[in-house]
Amino acid sequence: MLVRWRKNVLVLLLAAGAIPVTYMVYFIATSDDAFDVNSDNAGVSALETRLVQRVREVENQNIGLRKQLSQTQNHLLRLQMTLAAANDSAGAGGNGTKIKCLNAEPDVPKCEVIHVAIVCAGHNSTRDVVTLIKSILFYRHNPLHLHFISDSVAQLILTKLFESWSVAEVEVSFYPADSIKPDVTWIPNRHYSGVYGLMKLTLPKTLPAELEKVIVLDTDVTFETDIAELWKIFRVLKGKQAIGLVENQSDWYLGKLWKNHQPWPALGRGFNTGVILLDLKMLRELSWMQMWRLIAEKELMSMLATSLADQDIFNAVLKQHPYLVYRLPCQWNVQLSMNTRSEQCYSEVADIKIIHWNSPMKLKVKNKHVEFFRNKYLTFLEYDGNLLRRELFGCQTASGGEGARNQDPLGELTEDDDCYDFRSERELVHRTHLYYMDYRYEPAPDDVTLVAQLSLDRLQMLELICKHWEGPISIALYMSDAEAQQFLRYALGSDILMARKNIGYHIVYRDGQFYPVNYLRNVALQEVKTSYVFLSDIDFLPMFGLYEYLKKAATTMAIGKQKKALVVPAFETQRYRLQFPKSKAELLSMLDMGTLFTFRYHVWPKGHAPTNFAKWRTATTPYTVNWEQDFEPYIMVQRDIPQFDQRFLGFGWNKVSHIMELDVQGYEFVVLPNAFVIHMPHAPSFDIAKFRSSSNYRKCLKVLKAEFQKDLSKKYGIKALKYLDVE
Repeated sequence: MLVRWRKNVLVLLLAAGAIPVTYMVYFIATSDDAFDVNSDNAGVSALETRLVQRVREVENQNIGLRKQLSQTQNHLLRLQMTLAAANDSAGAGGNGTKIKCLNAEPDVPKCEVIHVAIVCAGHNSTRDVVTLIKSILFYRHNPLHLHFISDSVAQLILTKLFESWSVAEVEVSFYPADSIKPDVTWIPNRHYSGVYGLMKLTLPKTLPAELEKVIVLDTDVTFETDIAELWKIFRVLKGKQAIGLVENQSDWYLGKLWKNHQPWPALGRGFNTGVILLDLKMLRELSWMQMWRLIAEKELMSMLATSLADQDIFNAVLKQHPYLVYRLPCQWNVQLSMNTRSEQCYSEVADIKIIHWNSPMKLKVKNKHVEFFRNKYLTFLEYDGNLLRRELFGCQTASGGEGARNQDPLGELTEDDDCYDFRSERELVHRTHLYYMDYRYEPAPDDVTLVAQLSLDRLQMLELICKHWEGPISIALYMSDAEAQQFLRYALGSDILMARKNIGYHIVYRDGQFYPVNYLRNVALQEVKTSYVFLSDIDFLPMFGLYEYLKKAATTMAIGKQKKALVVPAFETQRYRLQFPKSKAELLSMLDMGTLFTFRYHVWPKGHAPTNFAKWRTATTPYTVNWEQDFEPYIMVQRDIPQFDQRFLGFGWNKVSHIMELDVQGYEFVVLPNAFVIHMPHAPSFDIAKFRSSSNYRKCLKVLKAEFQKDLSKKYGIKALKYLDVE
C-alpha cells in the first residue's frame, strides 16, 4: 500500500512540475529507505512531514530557476534573431560568418543621418512613396536623407510635396532617371516596372562618391519599427559582405510555380530586393558596375529577358559571388505577394519590421494575418501627414531643424488681435501633392485651361464639368489624407474621369479652420500649361462648347498681346435637375420663364451688375465694361497674371480683390456675347455659415479689405488711390 502511495505522490509531483529531473533521481534513491512496508502509522506521518519539507525546498529552488530563465528570455530571443540572420556556410557559400547578436549593437547616435534610396517614377508611384515615407517618419528618431532616382514628373511632384510638408531633419536629393537609363535600357525586362525596375543596380555609380552606405527601398513597403534598427545592421557586415537581403519567400527561384518554369539562377530560394542594405564603398572597390553587367550579359544569352527586373540580376550575381551577401532576418521584408509563404517567416506579428506589398494586387493577397497587414497599411495611407512635422529633440542638422512652419511672420502677430486667426492662417504652408493622378497632355497653341478648386462635398460636380468642358482642367482639392483616398476611389471608379488624362488633380491637405480658397486657386493656377486660363468655380457648369468658343476668342481678340480679361456672364438655377440650355436663345427663354436668373441678383447684385445683362441679351459682338465696386466676374485671361491674395480665407472678397488688382494693372474687361456659365444649387458652405453667424468674422473681413486696399496703393501708387474710398 505504501509503495503504491509513494508512486502516486511521485507521479503527481512530476505532473505538477514541482520536481526537476535532478531531484527525481534523489527522490527515487532515498525512497526505499524512507518507506518500509513494516513501518507503523507514526513512521508514515513522519515521512509525510519530511516529504512536504522536501517538496517546499524543491519549489523554492524552482522559483529561483524561473527567475533566472525570465532574466535571460530577451537574450534567447536575440540569439534566435542572430541565428536567423547568420550568413551560414551552406546558404551563403561557406564564408564562415561569426555569429553576432544584432540587438547587442549600440543604438545609432540620435543625430546620425540615415540615408535612404528610392526609385520613384510616374504619378502613381508618388502616391505609394508617400505611404512609405509616413511609416518611416512615424517611427524614426534620426535625421533622414532621402535619395530619389526619379523622372521629371516624380521630381516635380516630390519637390513640391517635401517643400510644403516641411518635415524637420529631412533632406531630399534627386537624381534624374534619364541620365541613368543608358546603363540599363539594354536589358530586356518583362516586369511591369519597366526600365525603372533596373535602376537600383546603378546606385553605387549614381549616388555621391562620398556616400558610403544606403538603405534601398521599394515604394510598396511599410515600416513597423524605427529605421535606425535596420541601419545599425551595417555594423555586422564583415569582409566583403556588401549587400544585405532577405531570402525570397516564394518558390519563384525554385522553378516550381508551373511546368517548365525556368527562373534566373539564385542561391537556394534567392533573395528579394524590396529592402536592401548596400555598402556602396565596398561595391565600388569591387567594380560592381562591371561585375553585374558581365553576369547579366552572360545570362541574357539563354534567359533572353529579366522577369523580376533588378532582382533577377542581383540573384545571378550572388549565385556566382555568395560572399557578397549578408542574410537579413526575414522580419525585415515580410513579402505579401500572391505566391509567398510569409507566414513561415514569423511566429508573432509583433516580430515584423517591414511589410512588403510586392504585388500589383495589393490588399487582395492571401495570408492568415492579412487583416492585420491591411489595417497597418490603411492606417499610414490615411494618416494625417501634418502630425509628422514634429522636430527631433536636441538634433538640428544641416538638413533641417527649423520646424514645420516659417515662424517669422507669426512672430510679428499678437494673439490679442481679434483677427489673429485670419492673419496666422494666411501664413500656413499647406502640404501639397501635385498631379495626384495620371496626367498626360500637350497643350495646343492658344489653348485654355479651366481653373477651379473644391472640397469633398463638391466632388460630384467633377463628372458634370467633364461633360461640359472637354479641354484641360487644373483643379486643387482641399482634403484630409483620408478624404484624398475617398477621392481616389471615386475617380478610379468613374469611367468619365478615367477617360480623361488632361485633368491635373492637385491635393492640398487640410490644415487650419478656414477654407483657403485663394491659396487653392493659386496652386491650380501655377500648374497651368496652356497660354490662357478660364478662372471658374467648381459649382458652375460651362455652356456646351465653351472650350472651343474661348480658344477662338483668344485668337481673334489677341488677348495674349493686350491686357484683356474676357468676361463669361454667370447665371444660376434653384433647380437641382435642370434641362441645360444648348444655346443662348434657350437660356434667354429660361430667363424669361423664371427657370434661370442672373447670378446672385437677389443677394449680391453688385458682384455681376457691371456685366450689363440687359445689353448682353441682344449683343452679337464683344463689348467693354468698366470696373465697379465689388465686381467679381468669371473671366478668361492670359496665364501670366497676378496671383490671388491669400489673406482672404473662406467667404468674402476673395475674387473681388483679384479683379481689383487686374483693374489697377490696366486690364480691359470685355464681355463675350455668346458665352455663359450656370451656377448649380448646393447646400451653404461652412464658411458662409460662419460669415452669417459671426460678427467677428464680418468685422475681420472689413479689416482685411482695408489693409488690402492700402497695400495695393503702396504697390501701384497713384493708380490705386481710387480704391481707398471703396467701403
